[in-house]
Amino acid sequence: MAEAADIQGTSPSPARRWLRRSGVLLAGAPLLAGLLQLPLGVPAQASEKASVADAAGSGGVDISIDSLSPSAPTDGDTVTVSGSVTNRSKQTVTDAHVGIRVGSSPLTTRSAIDTAAKLTSFQPGLDAAEVSGKYVEKVARLAAGSSQNFSISVPVKDLDLGDDGVYQLGVSLTGRTTAQQWDQVLGIKRTFLPWQPDEADTKTKTTYLWPLISSVHLTAETGSDEQQTRVFKNDDLAKEIAPGGRLDQLLSLGSGLDVTWVLDPDVLASVDAMRGGYRVQQADGTTVAGSEKNRALAKAWLDKLEKSVQGQKIVALPFADPDIASIAHSGKITGSLSRLKDATDVASDTVYSIVHVKPSTDFTWPVEGAIDPSIVNVATSAGADKVIARSDSVRETGGLAYTPSAARPIGGGTTAVVADERLSTAFQGDMLKAGSSTLAVQKFLAQSLMINLQDADQRSIVVAPQRMPTASQAQTMAAALRTLQQGNWSEFQGLAAAAKAKPDPGATTRVPSASSYPTALKHQQLPASAFDWMQATQTKLDKFKVILTDRSRVVTPFGLAMDRGMSTSWRGRPDEADTFRDGVEAYLDGLTGLVHLIKKSDAKLSGRSATIPVTVQNNLVQGVDHLMLRLTSQQPTRLKIGNGPYDEQSIKVAGEHSQSVKFPTSTKANGPVKVVAQLYTEDGQPYGDPVPFEVKVTEITSTVMLVIGGGVLLLVLAGFRMYTQRKRAAARLTEEGPEDGPEAEGVNKDTDGTVETEDTDDSEAGPESTSGPKSVADDPEHPSDPTPDTAAESADPSGTGERVDR
Repeated sequence: MAEAADIQGTSPSPARRWLRRSGVLLAGAPLLAGLLQLPLGVPAQASEKASVADAAGSGGVDISIDSLSPSAPTDGDTVTVSGSVTNRSKQTVTDAHVGIRVGSSPLTTRSAIDTAAKLTSFQPGLDAAEVSGKYVEKVARLAAGSSQNFSISVPVKDLDLGDDGVYQLGVSLTGRTTAQQWDQVLGIKRTFLPWQPDEADTKTKTTYLWPLISSVHLTAETGSDEQQTRVFKNDDLAKEIAPGGRLDQLLSLGSGLDVTWVLDPDVLASVDAMRGGYRVQQADGTTVAGSEKNRALAKAWLDKLEKSVQGQKIVALPFADPDIASIAHSGKITGSLSRLKDATDVASDTVYSIVHVKPSTDFTWPVEGAIDPSIVNVATSAGADKVIARSDSVRETGGLAYTPSAARPIGGGTTAVVADERLSTAFQGDMLKAGSSTLAVQKFLAQSLMINLQDADQRSIVVAPQRMPTASQAQTMAAALRTLQQGNWSEFQGLAAAAKAKPDPGATTRVPSASSYPTALKHQQLPASAFDWMQATQTKLDKFKVILTDRSRVVTPFGLAMDRGMSTSWRGRPDEADTFRDGVEAYLDGLTGLVHLIKKSDAKLSGRSATIPVTVQNNLVQGVDHLMLRLTSQQPTRLKIGNGPYDEQSIKVAGEHSQSVKFPTSTKANGPVKVVAQLYTEDGQPYGDPVPFEVKVTEITSTVMLVIGGGVLLLVLAGFRMYTQRKRAAARLTEEGPEDGPEAEGVNKDTDGTVETEDTDDSEAGPESTSGPKSVADDPEHPSDPTPDTAAESADPSGTGERVDR
């Protein structure tokens, strides 16, 4: 906001305020004159001049205000301030006490609050005197390096608060040191006390965004089962939703507040995947099943979320919270805009399917609310017409004397919802320390009240905190909002209502130039290579999906993985982002490689024609279709495939099966020929790697065939001669009869009745066996069996010297 907006406007009772301020000045004038007339060497006067560093030596005394209750008191309350004092100096502090100092008049501007918050030392003449001497806590002795707790309670009536407003409250330690034996202020800590005891005539409408956003947890990998079990990078999400975890705290705390929920649908989808059963990647690349305990945590978290958001105001960001600014500055020419549109479209369905509430999807939220023309163009290209900006980006230039409402029409039907920078950044930093948390709450409330006091017109203010608050930051935010909900100067409204509020006519509507985009945020942007990766992945996916019979099993998980690759959560984590993108690419390459040609060794072809088999292997769980297999001869004058240099056939292979395809060939001349097998999609795009091999062509001439035929004829004649000789020998044996009965020479009679015959060189063989005719199954080759024209198909690579089928 411009500093002009810090000028305090008309209060509900201007006459009373003017009289009080005049009285304070008149009463303080004699005291100030008396102090200026006192000798500087008198120790009593040094107590209002000595700084903590001067009095206590290097390090001084630290004071921590760990709690202030109530944070925004009203009439009849008692304010209790608790904390601790720590002696950081090298000297012992003695005869000390802790006291409370409250300003005699309220601060008048928002800048005055900022200035007071930065002061660290006692300011004589500026810091107020201690409230009544009875509201102190004694500290008899505080050795170097030691601490002591304190708790002081003061009735509001004794604080002498006047007009409504923000009062500075200080807690100081006054005492002596071993080197300076007189009373002096050794340390002070300041905070703020909002004072609005009665209902304000006009309340500020306040919108507070409550984000449920996380980093990317899911990979692109899914299981081969029907449910496609999801695979997580690690088990960190389980820690976030476990009791006390970050997302668990945000959900529990937000359930009791009047806020606008801002959801990343990817968080819901990831927890839902965990609820249904999941696996976790290991360092060696394997996966293990997620625990049943974590599945139960996921179910409980989603059940609680569904109950918490019923009837509440919900905004869903595009899936995985894409980095709008990075897309605008580095990714517009790589197809990321269409990916952003898909991420926006899937957001509503994802949220509704899990928590059964229809969210608003017409808001985008650039990082830290920083915008420029290109960011606005990208944000609106996805269908959103409202951009959540911040006041340190959209700065006021019109000299307004107040903080304007959030809604600003910025042209083209687009509304910039400008969140207040001071309120939005109030809870950044370490909120684990009670002192830091308490000061953040009091400063937030002070700034909120100051906005309400600026003038009598009602305004609509939006607060957009950090995207992923820690658990301690969420607790501090919730403490401040609970007080604000119970206060007398603010009322809550949803983000959609804030965007529709009537804009202030004097508020700026100019979108800052590209050169004004913060340098620190530029350095955190996703690089152009991230969007080149996304484009390359989309190209691979488009080529792969056309052959699938069930495309959704691949298109959906990889589409969401590309959305996750654009996530805002990768800012400041470039190495992790690279690892994620490399993993997605490697997994997609692995899947496409599961459909491939079996490698072939060199083949031999003898004759004028034959068939060459080529095998396609599909190791996917689903079938593939719409593929063409082409076999090409590099020397068609020597070897033709089909009727030309190549032939192709359509391919359809069931899941986890293979298919062999035979290509007819004809030879023209002897010699080796290079042949290449290649898969293609139906649109003519190569799929996978080509498989080259060599065919050695050997043509068999007619002369060779005559020689072979003559040899066969000679074998037949020799066989006939042997047959006739055996028949004559058998006949002679029958006529002569056995000489010695069953033990005749040449015949051995076994005890089981089986007869074995022995052939003699002069054909004096015994009689043929009488054990019965020989069965067909005993013949090594049966004449009636047709000789197969193809070898049995196998998915294994062909052996060396593989022969083609003829």
